[in-house]
Amino acid sequence: MRLEHIGIAVTHLDESEDLLQRLLGRGSYKRETVAEQSVTTSFFTGGSGEAKLELVAPEGAAGPIQKYLEKRGPGIHHLAFEVDDIAAEMRRLKDDGFELLQELPSEGADNKLVCFLHPKSTNGVLVEICQTRRE
Repeated sequence: MRLEHIGIAVTHLDESEDLLQRLLGRGSYKRETVAEQSVTTSFFTGGSGEAKLELVAPEGAAGPIQKYLEKRGPGIHHLAFEVDDIAAEMRRLKDDGFELLQELPSEGADNKLVCFLHPKSTNGVLVEICQTRRE
């Protein structure tokens, strides 16, 4: 398992992309809407071999990111870890006492299958495990 990206909840994607572009000196390499989660994401590379940054903005007024922003405001939302076999990792984590927020992996952004772990079982941090989809 390795750190794949850090998710940052934002209210205004265009403004946040501009801020990160100015900060990092490079633009987003991908913007993508994930209808299933009511979000639009924007990814920035972290550098050579480093974890990426994912900006996550709500699409509409009813999704989980919109609720998160209303409750906590913008900021770090989750840590995502890349795994080789998401189904096996989900079983391992569940057997080890972690609470999964879903029974099956779902379609995520950036060509990933994803599963989230409940923050109450991870010291208050929302954790995502992800696997690159195999074609």
